[in-house]
Amino acid sequence: MPRPCKKRIVSCSPQSNSFSPCGSSRHTLDRVILSLDELEAVRLADLEGLYQEEAAAAMQISRQTFGNIVASAHKKIADFLVNSKQLLIQGGKIEPDQCSFLCGQCNHVWATACGDTTPEVCPDCTSKEFYCVKKSSSTHNVKCWRVS
Repeated sequence: MPRPCKKRIVSCSPQSNSFSPCGSSRHTLDRVILSLDELEAVRLADLEGLYQEEAAAAMQISRQTFGNIVASAHKKIADFLVNSKQLLIQGGKIEPDQCSFLCGQCNHVWATACGDTTPEVCPDCTSKEFYCVKKSSSTHNVKCWRVS
């Protein structure tokens, strides 16, 4: 009996979850479903340029599992591109990551979902002097996606 699948930490939140070739009807195309953890693996490895060990730490999974996820994602993306299929991004065994902030004035700590807009002020004292304190379980800082 296989081990139960561990939830993967995901920081990305795609702006679009469906892609299809121009000039084709979405209803007649075969579909490829890319899970959110596969999208996160591609983002970390290909867009951020992290090594598999660093990316695996960011997702809180083993390097072997990360390698399997990114290989599966690459195969699905190639199928989507080469065979002109519709790509849907959905599902996966995930746990959304959170960004933590620390106010430099009142030491208040709060969290928001990664990918949300950066807060303008501290919710406690309305100071603009706050810092992102998000770190992965490794010693590397992890950037929040789509946060300015």
